[in-house]
Amino acid sequence: MTGQDWMEKDFYAVLGVPKDADDAAIKKAYRKLARQHHPDQNQGNVAAETKFKEIGEAYAVLSDPEQRRQYDAVRAMAGGARFSAGPGGAGAGGFEDILGSMFGGQGAGRGGPRVRYTQGSAGVGFDDILGSMFGGGRSGYPSAGTTGFTAPSPGADVAAQVTLPFRAAVEGTTADLEVGGRTITARIPAGINDGKKIRLRGKGRPGVNGGPPGDLVVTVHVAPHPVWTLDGHDLRMTVPVTFAEAALGTTLEAPTLDGSTVRLKVPEGTPSGRVLRVKGRGVRTANATGDLLVSVQVVVPQKLSKKAKDALEAFAAESDGEDVRVGLTERAAE
Repeated sequence: MTGQDWMEKDFYAVLGVPKDADDAAIKKAYRKLARQHHPDQNQGNVAAETKFKEIGEAYAVLSDPEQRRQYDAVRAMAGGARFSAGPGGAGAGGFEDILGSMFGGQGAGRGGPRVRYTQGSAGVGFDDILGSMFGGGRSGYPSAGTTGFTAPSPGADVAAQVTLPFRAAVEGTTADLEVGGRTITARIPAGINDGKKIRLRGKGRPGVNGGPPGDLVVTVHVAPHPVWTLDGHDLRMTVPVTFAEAALGTTLEAPTLDGSTVRLKVPEGTPSGRVLRVKGRGVRTANATGDLLVSVQVVVPQKLSKKAKDALEAFAAESDGEDVRVGLTERAAE
């Protein structure tokens, strides 16, 4: 950011605060606007992203006492300034007159030639003059390189990953992360699903020149469990049943994550893959409680005794003529 930018941008107006606002009022306004325009809340909204950057830029300057003092001084000098060369009558002195008097030139209001300050690759430019006033200018020689005013900018976000045991993901836990030589404790909410991200505000890289720090973005992986899987706030599991149990119906006991069991009624004629719901036995959080979803899987025996085989053959004979695949070919041709 250049000194000219400081003159053109009204940071107080960006944050919606008066020029005499104290630090608390500035911080309150910044937090409100940052929440409103944060990219996470406005995904794909370019205007909101631009506004968020302007808010951060304004807060970075106004929250720093020294930068705010410099900014106010530059803005005060800019009042009534004119930036074009040319003769002027008495009392026509503007910003160029001020700079001229400070650095040995004569203002037009006193009949002398108007000094024109230009930004160029060779020689002292407008930003060099402002920089020298506040300790940030260059040496005045072409080889010195331009420094001027450096814009505050937010710190970069830092990405991290953590893998949790299944029960820890269901119940909620904390995880210690090593980031840039720091140990940061992240709170993992109950019921977090595999692949979800958690954003820790202000735990990323520090900002530059008073800019706000970045965030720490943690991707959570959940280790698989041999019985349960997570589906939002619901717990899913598969319970095997025999052909006879599925055909005739039965009542069975299914384990739950807390170590207890629940009784499930399997209606007669239940097909493989049907899901039975047990209310309130899923993931419990402060805001919601999920259910236990039990999928029925009919197990086909690999070996049959002679007696069992005879019984099945008798069953097949009784149901002879029933085509369970009727209409399949027609549906496949659609």
